Amino acid sequence: MLNVNKFSIGIFDSGVGGTSIWKEINTLLPLENTIYLSDSKNAPYGDKSKQSIINLAIKNTEYLLKKNCKIIVVACNTATTNAIKILRENYDIPFIGIEPAIKPAALKTKTNIIGILATEGTLNSELFEKTSSSINQKILRKEIIGKGLVELIEAGKLYSEEMTNLLSYYIKPLIKAEVDCLVLGCTHYPYLIPQIRKLVGDKIQIIDSGEAVARQTKAILEKNLLTNNHNKEKKSHQFYINNDKKALELLLSNNAEKVKILNDNF
Repeated sequence: MLNVNKFSIGIFDSGVGGTSIWKEINTLLPLENTIYLSDSKNAPYGDKSKQSIINLAIKNTEYLLKKNCKIIVVACNTATTNAIKILRENYDIPFIGIEPAIKPAALKTKTNIIGILATEGTLNSELFEKTSSSINQKILRKEIIGKGLVELIEAGKLYSEEMTNLLSYYIKPLIKAEVDCLVLGCTHYPYLIPQIRKLVGDKIQIIDSGEAVARQTKAILEKNLLTNNHNKEKKSHQFYINNDKKALELLLSNNAEKVKILNDNF
């Protein structure tokens, strides 16, 4: 009889950015096996139509289900805001989504001005609008579409001059607007925090969703009695990518865990 608890946590993103979520999950749940799907060939999702995003999310889900995943983390803001409702309606497996941490920012702001750096697909989604409308309407949202940032990260140009210039272009209006909280609305963006910090100093709090997603994953595993408690067995962390592996290898190069990176044409 198969022990479902030993099955993997499945994670997918429109590329390598969701590894920022994987790191948080692996830190909080060190006994769990994981399978990460990097759909880099189709990155970014943020400039695609809603139906295209839904189709890609379904494709990724089907792939992870064939790998016997017991829970799926949609480690992509755009896929969550556009497709997770469809996924939950069509598959009998728990799904964990991720969306910009607007509510935490709304609670922390002192100036009542928050910045949101996200993809166009996230900012224009129905779920994002619903979440935004639920916060105090006195809070001003300064939204910036981070066009080009995902592409540079996917190309392994995290610390390039092009990235520095593009970040400066997006962040300067937020500084001018006197935001005191900056919400990172894409799982690729936490990798930019050191560079953003150089631009904004200590005056702006940078908020992402990684830790909250890991805590929610843990809670749902426990609720469904799916936690893996077999601490004597060797863990497996498999990463599948349908494009060049260099960016993924770069982001995982300092990881203490032993990981396996594989190319696959999905």
